Amino acid sequence: MESHEVLKHAFDKSSPKQVASQLGVSLSLVYKWAQEQSDSGSGSRNPLDRVVELYKLTGDPRILEYICEQCDGYFVRNPISRCEKGFQVLPATNEIVGQFSSLLMRISGAAQDNSITNDEAEDIRNSWDKLKGYGEGFVRCCEEGDFELMEEDPAEQKPAEPEIRRTLY
Repeated sequence: MESHEVLKHAFDKSSPKQVASQLGVSLSLVYKWAQEQSDSGSGSRNPLDRVVELYKLTGDPRILEYICEQCDGYFVRNPISRCEKGFQVLPATNEIVGQFSSLLMRISGAAQDNSITNDEAEDIRNSWDKLKGYGEGFVRCCEEGDFELMEEDPAEQKPAEPEIRRTLY
């Protein structure tokens, strides 16, 4: 989704007039933010585009982390897609389960003394972020179609049973 589309949807749930007033900008500028930029002059570089540009210019993820924190969230970078054709779903699933197990071991190890230190909390956070990254990588491979065909032993395949049709009333 493009930034102007995000803002257009956001303005459906709020008043552009109120947004303009609170930000101290003109109402026409707020409406231009929700339009696609074009050579003919419609649209305007909006705050979302500017934040992305600021991040790209500095390369400092603390900009994104700050925004997420201000919105009661937490920024986790998506992993680079390393999907390769022929990647097996079972080993990938085992990797996610292993990472989750590692997280649980860190949590239980930290909680054994009924107290969790700042260092232990940071270690748990890092493990959690790593798990989210593995999960996102798995989902991306699924979306790219890498897991759609799973090899099965033809001898173990059962003939398909006819589908039973039911009415909904």
